[in-house]
Amino acid sequence: MSGMSVPPSKTPPSHGRRPAAHPVAWVWRWIAAVGVFVSAVVHVVLWAQGYSDIPVVGPLFLLNAFAGLVLCVLLVVWKHWLPLVGGIGFGAATLLAFLLSTTVGFYGVYDTSPEIDALVAGVAEVVAVVASAVALVREHAR
Repeated sequence: MSGMSVPPSKTPPSHGRRPAAHPVAWVWRWIAAVGVFVSAVVHVVLWAQGYSDIPVVGPLFLLNAFAGLVLCVLLVVWKHWLPLVGGIGFGAATLLAFLLSTTVGFYGVYDTSPEIDALVAGVAEVVAVVASAVALVREHAR
């Protein structure tokens, strides 16, 4: 051992934790959470307005709303990559179901002229996918 000492580091030890997320990534997480939240709210409103009576689709709308609300919270409180991947999957799967229902049908639902709420949900789902992907890239870029 030598008599030389190592100067103390100016940064505190991380104890195995990742450094705090970049502020821009944090903004993208919030944008993703808002997109997921808007989609979830639209689905619960549509479920309450009569979609609850449609076999298969009714329960899926309620499941979508519940999962969206949980994911929205996870996106802002859990600084992990998993909620971001969830945001991408949630938005993409929900958007795919919407596109199927407006083209070839989805479990017997053919929505040939979507109302404004469906279009709002569609935009929110695109926002959720894009914002989650951007946040994921920003947080994990080295």
